[in-house]
Amino acid sequence: MPPVHSPLTSPRTKHCPWLLAAVTLLLTGCGGAGNAQQATIPMPQTTTTPSASPSPSAALTVPSDYTLAWSDEFSQDGLVDPARWSYDTGMNRQGWHNRELQYYSAARAENAQIRNGSLVITARKEQLASAPDWGGQAYTSARLITQGKAAWTYGFFEIRARLPCGKGTWPAIWLLGSSGGDWPAIGELDILEQVGKDPTRVFSTVHTTSGSGSNGSGAATQVADACTAFHTYQMHWTAQEIRFGVDGKVHFTYANQGTGLQQWPFVAPQFLILNLAIGGDLGGPVDDSNFPLQFEIDYVRVYQPAK
Repeated sequence: MPPVHSPLTSPRTKHCPWLLAAVTLLLTGCGGAGNAQQATIPMPQTTTTPSASPSPSAALTVPSDYTLAWSDEFSQDGLVDPARWSYDTGMNRQGWHNRELQYYSAARAENAQIRNGSLVITARKEQLASAPDWGGQAYTSARLITQGKAAWTYGFFEIRARLPCGKGTWPAIWLLGSSGGDWPAIGELDILEQVGKDPTRVFSTVHTTSGSGSNGSGAATQVADACTAFHTYQMHWTAQEIRFGVDGKVHFTYANQGTGLQQWPFVAPQFLILNLAIGGDLGGPVDDSNFPLQFEIDYVRVYQPAK
């Protein structure tokens, strides 16, 4: 496996100003490393639910001159392809950031398996007290990363997914810089976040040195059937701007202002993360009667300009 980036040791807070009308949260960095060989990586910063922003008229679609660069169609039942994904478990013993409550398992079908053409990440109310890295958590889940296996600079990202509906859930689809360094200097791109206590609202956020934590940039949109139907969650990242959308409709655009790396660190590869967190600063109180809860991903596709 190629070397991973340096440990991200700085705590992170994430409650964006455009979200404060809904909730004010104090948060720390989002996640942790994968296997023992991997450095600590965060999880998408806790973000209070943002208010919706107007959608630009241009549809968010794969450009005609782009071709498929990487994908996982999840067509083979069983555990995920180890050539594409690793399991991120590095903070289980000490507990995950944002006061989250889950234990992330590795290569455990009860928490992550491909079934009937979809990756199913399942959160369960259980204690894996026999696990050597168990930190006392009362819930299990999974967090999958492409770190050391695939990373991209620019591209069109599309993930078709159905979100969990249960108070206390916090699913996320996001990218993090893989070139080494500290957060937020490496940049973070949250394609999709949602919380079970407000299940029809999904949101996207950008974190950089010039705007992270309470100053992160982002926006939300409503998806009435996010928990009962599959939708495509998309991001188009170019050298000029990053556009986020759902089903081809843009809800947030982050522009390169040309002022340097503090505002635009997105000139280096980023790797992909899929996870389902439980509770914590954003997930909030957990309703145990809802478990097990499932985050289903039909496919992940990354397109880039044809060479």
